[in-house]
Amino acid sequence: MTTILHRAEVLLPLPLSGAYTYQVAGPVRRGQVVRAPLGRRETIGVVWGEGGGTIEDSRLKQAVTLPGEPVLPAGLCDFVDWVADYTLTLPGLVLAMALRSRQALEPEAARTAYVRGEGAPKKMTPPRTRVLDVAARGLALAVAQLAEEANVTPAVVRGLIDCGALAAVELPEFDPFLRPDADFARPLLGSEQDQAAAALKKAVKAERFAVSLLDGVTGSGKTETYFEAVAEAIRQGRQSLILLPEIALTVQFLDRFAARFGVRPAEWHSDITQRERRRTWRAVLNGEAQVVVGARSALFLPFHDLGLVVVDEEHEQAYKQEEGVLYHARDMAVVRGRIENCPVVLASATPSLETFVNAQSGRYTHLKLTRRYGEAVLPQVKLIDLRADRGDAGNFLSPTLREALAGTLEAGEQAMLFLNRRGYAPLTLCEACGHKLVCRNCSAWLVEHRYRKRLVCHHCGYETALPTECPECHAKGSFAACGPGVERVAEEFRIAFPEARVAIASSDTMGGPAEMQTAIRAMMKREIDVLIGTQIVAKGHHFPQLTLVGVVDADLGGLDGDLRARERTFQLLHQVAGRAGRAEKPGLVLMQTRNPKDAVLQALISTDRDAFYQQERQYREAASAPPFGRLAAIVLSGRDGDTVREAGRILAKTAPAARGVKVWGPTPAFYALLRGQTRERLLVQAEKSVDVQAFLRAWLAASVLPKNVRVVVDVDPVSFF
Repeated sequence: MTTILHRAEVLLPLPLSGAYTYQVAGPVRRGQVVRAPLGRRETIGVVWGEGGGTIEDSRLKQAVTLPGEPVLPAGLCDFVDWVADYTLTLPGLVLAMALRSRQALEPEAARTAYVRGEGAPKKMTPPRTRVLDVAARGLALAVAQLAEEANVTPAVVRGLIDCGALAAVELPEFDPFLRPDADFARPLLGSEQDQAAAALKKAVKAERFAVSLLDGVTGSGKTETYFEAVAEAIRQGRQSLILLPEIALTVQFLDRFAARFGVRPAEWHSDITQRERRRTWRAVLNGEAQVVVGARSALFLPFHDLGLVVVDEEHEQAYKQEEGVLYHARDMAVVRGRIENCPVVLASATPSLETFVNAQSGRYTHLKLTRRYGEAVLPQVKLIDLRADRGDAGNFLSPTLREALAGTLEAGEQAMLFLNRRGYAPLTLCEACGHKLVCRNCSAWLVEHRYRKRLVCHHCGYETALPTECPECHAKGSFAACGPGVERVAEEFRIAFPEARVAIASSDTMGGPAEMQTAIRAMMKREIDVLIGTQIVAKGHHFPQLTLVGVVDADLGGLDGDLRARERTFQLLHQVAGRAGRAEKPGLVLMQTRNPKDAVLQALISTDRDAFYQQERQYREAASAPPFGRLAAIVLSGRDGDTVREAGRILAKTAPAARGVKVWGPTPAFYALLRGQTRERLLVQAEKSVDVQAFLRAWLAASVLPKNVRVVVDVDPVSFF
């Protein structure tokens, strides 16, 4: 029987300008995964549509369907196209994000396990008896599992296999994901929570696209509320995706999920193993994984039947992908929900201004939780004016904060000290000549990490030992650490409270999510009295005995020229303040500042969040800044600084004239040197009605730049470094 070949456009997960035309056997199905020849090698590709063109069939290569004929869902294919078009990214690079676990496309391998067999060993021993007792439970277990549970060596198990006392059975490669039980432990919700949950469940039942902002104060039970929407999707047999901004948040979240639904959800983030990644990707595709909790990349999983998307802490900057494909997961989650025709929930105590404006305008449903759950009340927030309340020179904890810490420890309660600076000191300079130690690859100060006895660049990773003499004036022993980092605060705290149990939580001191989760569990068990950390401790954590939060420096804002600096400062301080008093004991938040009249701090102590947001809204609207206008950044970089700067001037001169569009720059980026690359930035500001993507395409297509200059386009930038 002759196989009929058809032309098909096949998209490859490579930085190519578009799909290539191949021949495939049988009908052309969009999303079908194939193995396609490319030069002298083969690569995985995806059929993107029917092929055309004028190339003769005889000259076309054939793409072969993979075993099992896996097909990416149509919604995912459409999402890849949308993201590529919006971000001005080659579609193959976006497709590569959807094919992160290509091993999952291979046939599932069988694994051998063993059950109780009909044979019997000639001689019974206590170890053999223990193995057979384990096997008698009826579960098929691998050799290593049997040996571990029976506390014997693998050789004992193999001896029982050889004599037929254990019989082999073939099992699938992976254990199936257990189905969450929507009614396993339904919580008793408060009136506000119940009303919000009812609205979210109604949206899930409607099975159509809608966006809701779940806007609740810290500790108001937002998670329990949107869990009711997840439960409704489970009842319908549809899948749910819950996005979290930080992997470190997952430990408490997964425990809460298991307590509510009886089992843990599937996980998707960079810290899971390749084997687990393969298992999850395949289970999502076939619909077995009903609930996935993941980082931003989970948006590109091949959901079989997506019925709900939740973006927790939607305001977090961590949702913005800053390398490779530049996209904002919150915005793309809304797009994925629209493509899949399912509801989207954005949850936050401090929504982004973009989301807040959409909710106020009625574009999003605005669900409010104004009170903390149960008997908990919002903490009292006070400012400490460091101009008047100063301690000894070189100390960074004021007398008032020290007194509050002493009272908290004496009462057997827990405290948290927050400072958004890693390391020991952010700057090291020579007291003789004022020379500052900077990174050799970046225009950034080297940060001292005294515990490791190293100076580190937090941008490129370069590190070195502290020099014995100043490279500028050659003075010996003249370097001084300027300003505090969390390590320096911890040092001061230990001197003042030597008996207290203290831990430091930052990305430098924690070796990864596992260590962070260990620290979180230690706080929950009250094995730690005081946790000193950066923004990694500011969000999502629930410590019932934590009653005092001290902000060491509330004046640490964003970068100069960052339109979101005030908003981010408010969000971060509000979130860290929200860690205090989340149970029956009242909480106190003390913020050290040298500028107590600052609008951000006044909004925090007055608990008038919406007034601050209205003020921010007026500033943005007057400046035609997002969400009342559009921004796009173009960053040029290269090893040769003169070439990069000249390329910036050329690009600026070729900018098309367009109504409602302004082009600013070129100007050196905030970090003009980063990882050895000179960087120039141009900023496009446009009215909201302008098609920024069309403007950028026309501009870049007409510009001829040196090949050794890299051009990166960031539509809707959130940082300006």
